[in-house]
Amino acid sequence: MSSSLGNKLKVQLFGQSHSRGLGVVIDGLPAGEEIDLGQVNEFLRRRMGGRNTYSTKRAEPDLPEILSGLVGNKTCGAPLCAIFENTNTRGSDYDELRAVPRPSHADYTAFVKHSGHNDVSGGGHFSGRLTLPLCFAGAVCLQLLERRGVRVDAHVFSIGDVLDEPFCGLPTGLPFGNDFPTVSKGAGEKMVLAIEAAAAEGDSLGGVVECGVWGLPAGLGGPIFDNIESRLAYGLFAIPAVKGVEFGAGFGAAAMRGSRYNDPFRMDQGKVRTKTNNSGGVLGGISNGMPILLKTAFKPTPSISIPQESVNLVTGQDITLNVKGRHDPCIVPRAVPCVIATTAIIIFDIVLEGV
Repeated sequence: MSSSLGNKLKVQLFGQSHSRGLGVVIDGLPAGEEIDLGQVNEFLRRRMGGRNTYSTKRAEPDLPEILSGLVGNKTCGAPLCAIFENTNTRGSDYDELRAVPRPSHADYTAFVKHSGHNDVSGGGHFSGRLTLPLCFAGAVCLQLLERRGVRVDAHVFSIGDVLDEPFCGLPTGLPFGNDFPTVSKGAGEKMVLAIEAAAAEGDSLGGVVECGVWGLPAGLGGPIFDNIESRLAYGLFAIPAVKGVEFGAGFGAAAMRGSRYNDPFRMDQGKVRTKTNNSGGVLGGISNGMPILLKTAFKPTPSISIPQESVNLVTGQDITLNVKGRHDPCIVPRAVPCVIATTAIIIFDIVLEGV
């Protein structure tokens, strides 16, 4: 089982949701790069729970302790290691789940894979809590990318059947001045109401996050299995609850004619650009100089308070499960920085490799 990501830049996650702590090791960072930890912490706050009605009530400080890799505030060439302490755990909430798996959760497959020795509390190593050290690594990579003229950002594209506006042009700081990360403030307000309505019924919602990469030059990446799309999809599918990834027009391209889908080339101030971007900034697995646009689909949170059918893995009997604990009625808003972080890590790895 691998908890590592990357080629030239290697990121490894460790820990569990309710273990003493969790963390990340980032190997391959260029030496002499200044890291603004205040900016890192601000990014981490974007995925923090316990701050509003549409997230888990579990609140953690989520402040990193740097063990190695920085001298002062600059990288020194050694692996950068950061750890986070878990302080607000309630393992007793998960006692029943040791034998009764939640439908559509990794409880069952983890039980089979590890012969019942898996850590059930909070989902263990399968928990969304592991996105905290992932976001730390992504926040570091975001700073290094911005110095190289590359910007990564994302927003909630949809929650249930409520849609936001798509990305259009280069975003200028989160329009996203909104607490809820949408382009349209009105759409965000409707999404919050939809989440609260589902939560009031003991249910949950899924949705889609749209992410963009701006400023990446043409010619990065390559065929066949190590192309930009496959590497991004590989990383994004590691985020808990992700069930789909598409680039550009995505699955919509299947219903289009070539005359409508094809992106016409044109010259723009001496550079080759395309008039449309249905390909999502990638051709043949290689960046074409246009923004990389992708969407990531998240399933509804499986931990809901409505009674669900399950089985007792010890007695072999069918059973009705009533889930306890503190869970997000919709993971999508907190998943936005996770998508940004994963994308930033992979794109920076590709940048380090060069053309």
